[in-house]
Amino acid sequence: MKTKQFIVGLTLSALLGGGVAVGSYKLLEDDNQQNTSQEETRYPNVRYTSEMRSSTNAVPEGLNFIKAAQVTTPAVVHVMTEYSVRSSENYSSPMDPFLREFFGDGFGERVPRGPQMGSGSGVIVASNGYIVTNNHVIDRADKIEVVLDDKRKFEATLVGTDPNTDLALLKINADKLPVVRYGNSDELQVGEWVLAVGNPMNLTSTVTAGIVSAKGRNINILRTNQREMPQNGVDMTIESFIQTDAAVNPGNSGGALVNLNGDLVGINTAIASQTGSFAGYSFAVPSAIVSKVVDDLLKYGEVQRALLGANIQEIDAALAKEKGLKTLNGVYIAKVTENSGAKEAGLQEGDVITAINGVDISKSSQLLEQVARYRPGDKVKVQYLRNGKEKTANVTLKNLNSSTEITKRAVAKAVTFDGATFEPVTKQEMNKLGIDGGAKISGVRNSKFRETGIKDGFIITRIDKYPVNEPADVEKHLKSFEGGVVYIEGVYPDGLKAYYPIGKG
Repeated sequence: MKTKQFIVGLTLSALLGGGVAVGSYKLLEDDNQQNTSQEETRYPNVRYTSEMRSSTNAVPEGLNFIKAAQVTTPAVVHVMTEYSVRSSENYSSPMDPFLREFFGDGFGERVPRGPQMGSGSGVIVASNGYIVTNNHVIDRADKIEVVLDDKRKFEATLVGTDPNTDLALLKINADKLPVVRYGNSDELQVGEWVLAVGNPMNLTSTVTAGIVSAKGRNINILRTNQREMPQNGVDMTIESFIQTDAAVNPGNSGGALVNLNGDLVGINTAIASQTGSFAGYSFAVPSAIVSKVVDDLLKYGEVQRALLGANIQEIDAALAKEKGLKTLNGVYIAKVTENSGAKEAGLQEGDVITAINGVDISKSSQLLEQVARYRPGDKVKVQYLRNGKEKTANVTLKNLNSSTEITKRAVAKAVTFDGATFEPVTKQEMNKLGIDGGAKISGVRNSKFRETGIKDGFIITRIDKYPVNEPADVEKHLKSFEGGVVYIEGVYPDGLKAYYPIGKG
């Protein structure tokens, strides 16, 4: 009897001790989670998905992602890039600068740096080899290679880029490729299951699942990471991301976000993180924007950006009180631009836009996304409130120059002048060097330019105060100078900038 009591007592003690241990662990776990949440709130940071961890969502019984994975995986590719180090950075010296002062630059060897490598993902959107990816995946790359899911490798050419949406279009020489069909990102619902497909950390053809956490999310990453100032002071970036908690990691940038049918609803682009690792939320460009950008690049060589012609503000309680607004829904017009479509349609400062073509608008990012789907000359139906009364206006959208014209990138031709040949700069070279155009010189040795010091391959971007956008500009600007010294400005393919004087007389 005593033995049985002893055993029962021992068992209860063990269970009690175990319960206390588990309880203590849960308390510590909760504290850690709370501290982590507090830290994320105090120090928010946003990074690209080339640095994106896993979703903790439970999958409902009977739900699987097999069909979507089978449809999508063959059409998601591995994008590998190579970057040369700029001339001024070609060498790194292991010698401390303090020692160099005493022993000179000859002390120790200068170690040349090799090319830098990068990688991301891409999505085949046309069977004849067109691939969409993120602009930041291929930005300034010297060489772009694409590895298909079946392990075939191709060198890719850059068709065009749109930094304002962080999208780029590539082309490989291949046919009859598997594709991901465009889905309707407008129909995507918060709480809906989605898959992220890409090549995180060089783990090719990786599929993860999560839900849509929010739509129309602006995280202010594109403006922060652009190299150039906005055109004419107008911020042209479009951020209206699909937010999900699908696990995404380094290498997922440019990969597919698909619904359970395997339809493309977004291109994975960025994460919210303090460390560069996935911390719970990722962001994708909606397919509605992706398809429009791709279509523009194929048809016109550049994206046709339409503008409503109004400065807008989010409506919060403070603004509503200040302006006497009776609603917190919609977007407030702070100013209407002269000669704009909004001005011509009768929109005024103080109006509150509530819908574009029947799509409800509650924040600025949603309005920008809707307008970004159209081209200059297109008309949109704008519903708005004025003094609390509902009104409608048909607005003809215009471009940055207050025109309805569609601009198409002209195909520049090579020019021979003063014995040298000037060729147009490729889109890939422009993207790599951060220039908008130029003229690449060759045949210097047998030309009148041989005394200047210019070497073959130099890209002329400016002559005196005049920009050089194409080869014909070189002849035009140099012929306009009758005498004196003219300065030619440009850049070499390795990124080294240079200036050369040329005497005219």
